[in-house]
Amino acid sequence: MSGSAGTGKTVVALHRAARLARADVGAKVLLTTFSQPLAEALSRKLAVLTAGEAEVRARITVASWERLADELYQLAFGRRPRVAPSDQVRAALVAAAQAQGVGTFSDRFLLGEFTQVVDAWQVESVEAYTGTPRSGRKSRLGARQRERLWPVFAAARAALNEQGLMTWPKVFGAVTAAYSERAAKPFTQIVVDEAQDLGVPELRMLCALAPDGADALFFAGDLGQRIFQPPFSWKALGVDVRGRSTTLKVNYRTSHQIREAADRLLPGVIRDMDGREEARRGTISVFDGPPPEIVRAADQGTETAAAIAFIAAARADGIGAEEIGAFVRSRAQLDRARRAVEGAGLVPVEGTDPGAGKEGRVLIGTLHLAKGLEFKAVLVLACDDQVLPLQQRIDDAMDEADLDEIYETERQLFYVACTRARDRLLVAGVLPVSEFLDDLEKD
Repeated sequence: MSGSAGTGKTVVALHRAARLARADVGAKVLLTTFSQPLAEALSRKLAVLTAGEAEVRARITVASWERLADELYQLAFGRRPRVAPSDQVRAALVAAAQAQGVGTFSDRFLLGEFTQVVDAWQVESVEAYTGTPRSGRKSRLGARQRERLWPVFAAARAALNEQGLMTWPKVFGAVTAAYSERAAKPFTQIVVDEAQDLGVPELRMLCALAPDGADALFFAGDLGQRIFQPPFSWKALGVDVRGRSTTLKVNYRTSHQIREAADRLLPGVIRDMDGREEARRGTISVFDGPPPEIVRAADQGTETAAAIAFIAAARADGIGAEEIGAFVRSRAQLDRARRAVEGAGLVPVEGTDPGAGKEGRVLIGTLHLAKGLEFKAVLVLACDDQVLPLQQRIDDAMDEADLDEIYETERQLFYVACTRARDRLLVAGVLPVSEFLDDLEKD
């Protein structure tokens, strides 16, 4: 099932999980998504949906892909996996590249190639690497380049193994291997929210945990909100949803004015690697609101003043502090969101803090953090040139095709942040501002 932001995909996923659990006393339903904070939000909503039905709720497990893999790994192997953080993987790759004398590839490229190709597909040899599809990796690599890179990846993997460390793709792979041959699966049905951000190892794992059957797996997602994973062929992994999907067209969350502006950021039709198309035009919103406010500030002080005025207006209309979210492209700009919230006399709290979501506090964070959340009022700040799209990513582009992929995912990230808003949206940056702001204002 697909649909643009705010069309109720998550609501459908929740109702499907509840219906499956009600229909069979022996059901063991998994409701899963990309992050644990979002999984916890789903769990709270599910508790409301199944209020007074304790036996139904008990048949549903809600967990993120990583939390699920962590728990199943412990059940299969009797110990918890020690997962290396991304910075440690990057450091291992950089050290291996230096030792091998491979200095023509950036740190970001090495990490992406290892994570999205070598580790995702659990490649174990240079021969296998040469034949592994690099779906979503737009920069071309010939056989000689792959042969040159392979010792770097092999050495980095060996260094992590020596420390007893795993990567998440390796954990997913171990769980997949442990459960794929078992006749008795841990779940009878699996419902996946935000399915567009599934990677190769995550999808393989979910397939291994579900029994055979046409309706054992249900996916809800939006290709236009893919921000975490490169595209790849689901059909190649045995999951073919062509001709079996439905597109939702009524937006219940976002006002017509905000949705219409945000839709200008993306093409009218998005295709996946299996040829399936998602038409984005024709969606309607069920309510109106003020148009988005777009501020091209001369300096950061002017941007902050506009943000403070926006928050004050929202508060005057009865919007609570906890119903406001302020987002920036990366942590380097987080102080600009913090200054705006504090200048309005409110308490900012990062989404990773225990106080996030508490009454009287404004959530601040990066655009990635906005994924899966919703607010009555949203501020997207620091939309400066060289910040959005992120200049570091552009500098790391290997060729024109790679650059196109970077611009596409940066647009989708911006779209995700803007569509978190229900009633009010402020988009602001300091001159020269991001080129994406022009697209928001096109007729």
